[in-house]
Amino acid sequence: MRNIFQILLLSAGLLAGQEEIENLPAPKAVPVEDLLPKFVTNGEVLSHTGQIRISGADGATRGTAANLAEETKNELLRLTEEKDEWKVPVVIELRGKPGDEVQLRTTVMKLLFSEKGYEVRVFVNLSRGLQRESFKRAVTTALIYARGLENREREESEVALNVPPWFIEGIQEATAWRLKETDRRLYDALFQHGGLFKLDDLFALSDREYERIDAASRAAFRVSSGALVMALLEQPEGKAGIRDFLAALPDFQGEMPALLREHFPELNLSETSLAKLWMLQLASKGTAPLTEAFSVPKTESLLKEAMYIRHKDAEGNLKETPFSDWRLAAGMDEVQRVDSVRLAQDDLLRLSYRCFPSYRVLLLEYQSLLSDFSKGETENLDKSITLLAETRKTMLAKAGVARDFLDWFEITRARETSGAFDDYLNLKARLKSLPNTRTDDLSKYLDRLDPLFALPEEKATIQPDDAFLPY
Repeated sequence: MRNIFQILLLSAGLLAGQEEIENLPAPKAVPVEDLLPKFVTNGEVLSHTGQIRISGADGATRGTAANLAEETKNELLRLTEEKDEWKVPVVIELRGKPGDEVQLRTTVMKLLFSEKGYEVRVFVNLSRGLQRESFKRAVTTALIYARGLENREREESEVALNVPPWFIEGIQEATAWRLKETDRRLYDALFQHGGLFKLDDLFALSDREYERIDAASRAAFRVSSGALVMALLEQPEGKAGIRDFLAALPDFQGEMPALLREHFPELNLSETSLAKLWMLQLASKGTAPLTEAFSVPKTESLLKEAMYIRHKDAEGNLKETPFSDWRLAAGMDEVQRVDSVRLAQDDLLRLSYRCFPSYRVLLLEYQSLLSDFSKGETENLDKSITLLAETRKTMLAKAGVARDFLDWFEITRARETSGAFDDYLNLKARLKSLPNTRTDDLSKYLDRLDPLFALPEEKATIQPDDAFLPY
């Protein structure tokens, strides 16, 4: 009887729940078309917010470009916490196809003016495909110009508009940091070496000069710019300051620190204080959390630096003796031995916080050996040091094999280019576009050899009279 009563109660509850569900309003379906690029004509698509129009290339490439452009726009809006109210259109024209002759510049931007108002137009060359980083940089630049033109009178400007590279790269790097797509070690390296760019150099670098710097300088420039932009964003009312700064930047003709002081009044942005703010940001972003472990090679390097006996010789000069050569420092009393290994023990303790996990057991072993040395218990010291050295050698070799395997896996599974060799390819294209024809015998001989080393797609048909001839 009791079980039947429970079943009736349960059934009543289910029926009541069903009636309640039936009385709920039906969910509204969101059309998929609202989230996808809109086809305007057979040769164009419009991004789902309507601001960005893509033309050229095939439909798949246009759709990919539209989605990537909207992703870039969303990242910029989220970084500045701004609503999507921009009306200035951005038109992207995709030209060429993969395999075409590589151009010196893959993206070119132009500002157009008509009776309808402003328009930002970006031309993208596809000779090397749709390259994600360069494309996003071009779109970011176009959006910053569009943002600056939003509230302007619709008339031709007598002042040349310009957004400096440091701000474009800084915005991109700040976004990459938020998405955890950048490397903290770059910030640490720049902070340790004082940076490769001073603030004046950062502000003065033009677009043309930026295109010509090498990959290492470009990485340093981007990280330095990112640190400055993030430092500004983190100030009180920093997001509002950046939004106002964006509107004033394109046609600003004065000194950049003056414009920064205008839009970030809560900071005393003198030349010295701005530089300090910048370096503090580099230090902050470069500081590793305790949860970040060193790699095997880094752990091994720090372990080598730690394992020294520091003592004074007969003349009172400080000496550093490798722990494996402990016999050279054996003629000390107990107090001197304790003092000689104190720094090594402290270094091992600090290293244990962030060492590669499998090294922690070895660090404990070394701590034990240092303690034995300080007590004068050195009977089995040489044997223990040898065994630990062999273990470390094996671990280092295994780490190398693992790294090589991961490199092989990444290379064989890659679906897009990394951009690591862009500078080399651009240099090759520039040299090819500016031939320096020489008529000496050696140059003629090298010209005959050149087709033999060309890539299949670059190799031209060799005529019989151009065949290889001995010099």
